Amino acid sequence: MDSLRGNLLIAAPGLVDPNFWRTVVLVGEHSDEGALGVVLNRTSETAVDEAVPELAELVDGMGDVHVGGPVQPSAVVVLADFAEPPDPDALVVESVGFLPAEVDPDILGPLRRARVYVGYAGWGPGQLDTELDEGSWIVETAVADDVFTDEPDDLWSAVLRRKGGPFRVLAAMPPDPSLN
Repeated sequence: MDSLRGNLLIAAPGLVDPNFWRTVVLVGEHSDEGALGVVLNRTSETAVDEAVPELAELVDGMGDVHVGGPVQPSAVVVLADFAEPPDPDALVVESVGFLPAEVDPDILGPLRRARVYVGYAGWGPGQLDTELDEGSWIVETAVADDVFTDEPDDLWSAVLRRKGGPFRVLAAMPPDPSLN
């Protein structure tokens, strides 16, 4: 099995589970023991400084909390773009990695940007591989700007356009084709 760590999972049109419909997930871990990731394109209307004020400094007091997935919706996950990564093995894509659960902003070193998520996406052993075999997900290489896009609602289409070929046509598919 090849690890998909650092790749994006783009929900295929046939994936109608409301937790993952038209989502883009950054895979943070993928092994024989299962997989973990964060949904990148679901925002909330809750400001970081309201939900988790201790993390507001990491995002310059701006920005909304993102919904990282249906698993443990009370768990807080932070993705950061490190100017000087403290542990290069902890990086997921380019200079972006997950912050430890107990983070002291004073010892992190400089961050270029950060985004706060609640919850995450998780799969048990072999579950993601089965979903991939069923065609539920389209895999694409991640780039740091995917994590920090200013237009998360457009990320699904943008990544499919970037993938090219027949996926460019898929990217133009309206959310509800029956209204077309």
